[in-house]
This record gives sequence, C-alpha cells and structure tokens, in this order.
Amino acid sequence: MARLNLLEETRFEKLPVSVFENPKIASVNVAQRIAALIKTKQANNTPAVLGLATGVTPIAVYAELVRLHKEEGLSFKNVITFNLDEYYPMQPNAAQSYVTFMNENLFDHIDIDKNNVHIPDGTLALEDIPAFCLDYEKKIGDLGGLDIQILGIGRTGHIGFNEPGSAPNSGTRLVTLDDLTRRDAARDFGGKTFVPTKAITMGIGTIFKAREIILMAWSRKKASIIKKAVEGEISGDVPATYLQLSDNVEFILDAPAASGLTRFNTPWLVKDCIWTEDFIRKAVIWLANTLKKPVLKLTEDDYNNNGMAQLATEKGPVYNINIHIFNKLQHTITGWPGGKPNADDSQRPERAEPAKKRVIIFSPHPDDDVISMGGTFIRLVDQKHDVHVAYQTSGNTAVWDDDALRFVEFNVDFTEKMGMDNSHLKDLYQKMRTFMEQKKPNQVDTPEIQTVKGLIRKGEAIAGARYCGLDDDHIHFQALPFYESGKNQKNPVTNADIDLTVELLQKVKPHQVFAAGDFEDPHGTHIVCFNIILAALNRLRKTESWAQDCWLWMYRGAWQEFDTHEIEMAVPISPQELERKKYAIFKHQSQKDRAVFPGDDAREFWQRAEDRNRETAMAYDELGLAEYEAMEAFVRWKFED
Repeated sequence: MARLNLLEETRFEKLPVSVFENPKIASVNVAQRIAALIKTKQANNTPAVLGLATGVTPIAVYAELVRLHKEEGLSFKNVITFNLDEYYPMQPNAAQSYVTFMNENLFDHIDIDKNNVHIPDGTLALEDIPAFCLDYEKKIGDLGGLDIQILGIGRTGHIGFNEPGSAPNSGTRLVTLDDLTRRDAARDFGGKTFVPTKAITMGIGTIFKAREIILMAWSRKKASIIKKAVEGEISGDVPATYLQLSDNVEFILDAPAASGLTRFNTPWLVKDCIWTEDFIRKAVIWLANTLKKPVLKLTEDDYNNNGMAQLATEKGPVYNINIHIFNKLQHTITGWPGGKPNADDSQRPERAEPAKKRVIIFSPHPDDDVISMGGTFIRLVDQKHDVHVAYQTSGNTAVWDDDALRFVEFNVDFTEKMGMDNSHLKDLYQKMRTFMEQKKPNQVDTPEIQTVKGLIRKGEAIAGARYCGLDDDHIHFQALPFYESGKNQKNPVTNADIDLTVELLQKVKPHQVFAAGDFEDPHGTHIVCFNIILAALNRLRKTESWAQDCWLWMYRGAWQEFDTHEIEMAVPISPQELERKKYAIFKHQSQKDRAVFPGDDAREFWQRAEDRNRETAMAYDELGLAEYEAMEAFVRWKFED
C-alpha cells in the first residue's frame, strides 16, 4: 500500500504518513532507504551517520539490512551509528541490554567497524553521566548530525526514552521511566520489579537535528497513540507530537497501527466513500454512539451534520437505513451458538444443520477458553454438541516460582505419608530451590521446573474443562513445539506445529472451530496459534470435504473485545451463566489474584471477562436492542477459496 495523497490527509493529519499492508513490506522499504543513503555516501567517500532504535519494531529492518549485506554485498564500512538509548543501570552483556540487542540483530552480522558503534553506557557511575551525555552530543555534532534517525513509539508517546514532560529542545540525558513503559518492558525482564527505573536517552532536540526522521509503528495496540501523535495538538504529554514541528519526518505504519487515523477509522469525515454493507454498518453504529442515540432514532439531520450526507443521499431515506442496520444487529444475537435445530437459519449467524455439531475450541494458553468464551463453551455443552477443547501451549512461563515449589513440596509430603521412597524427589526439590534462590531476572527455568509449571497449568485446564462439562477424552493438550523453549522469546513455527493441529482436526472433523482472535496479547502467542490453525485448515480444505464445510469463529476477551460493528455472532449470557463462567475461570488458581504476565490491565482475568461481556451487552442495549446481562462476541473468518 503506497503512501496516500497528502491532499486527502491535511484536514486531520499534521505530518506525512505512509501506510503499508504489513510490517514486512514497510520494513523492507525503510531498509532500502537506509541502504540507498549508505551507497550514496560511499560514492562520495563520506560516512553515513545513522540514529538507530531498539525494540520489536525495527527488527525486520535490521534483518533486511543483514540480508542486503550477505546477499547483495551492501557494505557498512563507512557507517557510523548512534543508538537512541539504554537502560540504566545495565551491563552490556545482559540479555536485556541494547548492546546485546544491536549485536544480535545487526552488528554481529555485518562488516561495520565496532569503533563506529555508539550506544549509551549503562555502566557509568552516576556522577559521570552528564559528561558522557555532553560527549555523545559532541560526537554527533562533529559528524555534522544524523543523516537518518529511526524511531519507534511507546504507548506513552515517548520517542527514545523521552517520556511525557520532556522538553522539545532536550539533549542526551538520564531520565526516569514512566510506569507504563516499565510495565510494557516487564516481560523482557521477568517482571516489572526487575525493570530499571531509569535510562540514558538522546533528547528530542538531538533527534530533531537529523536530516531525515522515520518513525515506525506496527499493530493495533499502537493505533491510539499514533492518532494522538499524528492528529493531536502538540503537547509535552505526548512527546511524539513535537515531530509535527519537523519538516523532515515521516511516519511509516502498518494498516493496524494506522487504523485509528480519521481517514481509516471514519473516512466519511474526510472524503466521499464507496458505501459497502460493512461500511454502512460501521458508520451508522459510529453515528449512534457519537450522538448517544438508539439506531432507530437517528434522523436525516444527524446524518447531514456528521459527515454522512453522502450516505443519506445515495442509500436513503435514512429511516430505511436505520431499520436495515437494526435488523442486521438483531440477527447477530443468538442463544444457539451451535445453530438452532429445526429453525430457519437464513437470518441466523450459524447453520441449523447438523443439529448436533462437532466442535473444537482452541485455547492458546490453558485459560483462554474459559476467560474469553466460557459462557458459550458451557452453552455448547449444555445443548449437547460434541465439544472438544485443545490447549495449544503449556503456558509454563506464566507460573510463579513459589507456586512450583509448593506443588513439589506437596509431592514430597504425600510420598512420605504413603511410605514411598522419595529421596530422589527430595534431592530434586533442593536443586530446584537452590536454582530459584540464585535465579536471575528472566533466566530460563530448568527442564524440571518447566515440567512442574506446565503440569500445574494442565491440572487447572482439566479442572476448568471438566467444570464446563467435558469428559477427559475430549480434553487435548498439544504442547506445540514452537512454545516449548522455556523462554519468553519463542521458537519459530515449523511444520511440526501445523502437523499436530492437522492431526487433531482430522481426528475430530469439526463443523465448528473456535480460535483466539485477540492478537494484541502481550505475549504474541495468540496470533501465532491462530496462524497455525489457519495453516492447518487451509491444508485440509484442499483435500477434505468436511474441512470445506468447517466454519472458523474467532473469539476475544482476555485482552480486548471486538468493536460492535465487527460482531457477527453475539451470544447472550444470563446472570447464572456468567456466574458459572466465573467459577470456570477460578479453576485456574495460578492466574488468580496476581498473574505473572497481567499485561496493561490491573483487573484479574475473571474481572476483565465479566466487565467486557457486560460492556458488549450494554453496547447492544444503547443501540436500541434488547437488554441482556452479558454477551460473548464472535467474528467468522472468511477463507479465501
């Protein structure tokens, strides 16, 4: 997707924005621009001075630069680099160090002179930092400034580690990290407690002097802050808004990161639109929510005064549009998620036949099933469908060390009471305890500890699935190989992961598959697991007739919920069913009270689920539909034939 015409953007967007279909395409584009600069500088026998960033965002850019070096002979001998920032304090050989990051992702794979690499020093004595920072600025200045500065953006709006409150003319300095920034880094450090509270960062003033500034952002979790940075007022509360003052900046985004921008989210406020069915639905729901009116009470003036006159003219009268959208919303609501037997299904989200369906609920972690669709899970079982649940990963990185010890202590005591020889178990327990006492932040657990943590989560998952009504032979633990690294950074997906999924699908031959569709989970596990399911089903659809008739439904709930206009099946949950769902979640005791990786949400998982289900029901109610206690929402995946 090429950059859109600026004439279309100027009303809302205050700086140039290019949007690409996905991060890979965008990253290759950025890497090629960097490579072109390096080659131009080489031809002129001058150094290319690059400002580099760390984090997930630029990894694919660095991978493409490495490829250009190895496969196309791009040399970095004339390149001088300055990194944006480094945690403080931080040893350069630590796993979380930006020195380690840059070496692993770029410097160790190219022919750059390591004397030309500059990264803030996280080992300095506190009193030496001001002099170091002045020298860092001087080195950049003596080279004539940065040719290109690569940036990411944090959810606080920080660039580098210039947190809210940073001055637009700030230089390289020691800063205190925002709590949200530290929460976002918690997984890399094995918990927020271990994340440094400070960092050394290039200042906004230093960044501004670069001859070209490229800010990159991927994924929907960045959409909110991108909208503020691009369309908001300049404010120290969102440091990235200072980039609006630069004539040399460009934002490079993937489609999800750009989704909050006006031209994508509410394009009828910017230009004439092609009014497809889905687009009309989104616009009418947006109008009703904006004006806080039920759909059937929207008037022609409401349309005309809120950028939707074109819709009223082309598809009106507006009351007919309102009735049409109201009916569409009404038809998404069903108490029969497996389809209602012996009923006209032409206006229902699921097929009536077969009356009793074979169903697989795939759960990326051992609790996503009950957190995200526990009410529907229970309903499907109660309505006598042949329901299976498949736990795709062990979830063994998300158990506290003291919980693991407690379970081993129980086994030591139990075997002793039963008169069994437990000398080996006692020895193993002591080794585990010693390891945990000496364990470094984010250090990989021993295989024995990983096994214990995996068994804890397996037992909880079995208890939850049994509570929902499943027999043990319908509970499957896949332990997909990509996850079983023991690290937060997982292995690449291979055919082994897909083959295991194909095997289960072929065994059950489901009419329905439910899979996690909330791809913003902080672990990144959900989208990996979804893509494995998709690859397996696409493989089977080529040869198996049952697979061609299998519908794939996506659920959310643990980390986010579908927008109302996206929902294709809304399953009402009664107060009693909501209570049953909560008790199913309670079976996951290791995730109760305080989860190891809670993400950016202080609520417990059962609270998030309950609140989100109630909010979905309230959203329908406010649009003028029936009032329910709670609702679980689903979107059907459209296969490409």
